[in-house]
Amino acid sequence: MSQGFVQIFAGDGRGKTGAAIGQGVKAAGAGKSVVIIQFLKGKPAGEFEMIRRLEPEMKLFSFEKSEECFFELSEERKHEEIQNIRNGINFAKKVLATGECDLLILDEILGLLDNQIIGIDDLRAIVDAKPEEAGIIMTGIHIREDVCQMADEVTELKTIVQKS
Repeated sequence: MSQGFVQIFAGDGRGKTGAAIGQGVKAAGAGKSVVIIQFLKGKPAGEFEMIRRLEPEMKLFSFEKSEECFFELSEERKHEEIQNIRNGINFAKKVLATGECDLLILDEILGLLDNQIIGIDDLRAIVDAKPEEAGIIMTGIHIREDVCQMADEVTELKTIVQKS
């Protein structure tokens, strides 16, 4: 991944988060600092325990308080979590504006657009806050043309065959 790169992993296939984390490990191995902010998945599960072992080079944040995935919550709890998610968006802007990381991974941020939790202007503000030398990786299922225009590279992952 080159400096100042904005990359998107999207699609209905598996592996978007894994691909983004792989890029993060590669960057950390090159001496870069990596911040991962996870959205819509609830508190980080076991798959992210390995990342915690890679601190301080890689740091994982989830601002949601619920253990459950956002989509499994009642409407009342979703409303509460939306404020927590917005705190995560503000944190993303702050991390970029202060130069606290070389690579920012925004896991499932495209789902925030899909569910009208944030708008395209919110996403654009994050990308605009990026220092020239920093990178951003975004993941999610659905990719929109207006989001593609913000990226240097968009990779679509799709499942061809799934036997189990």
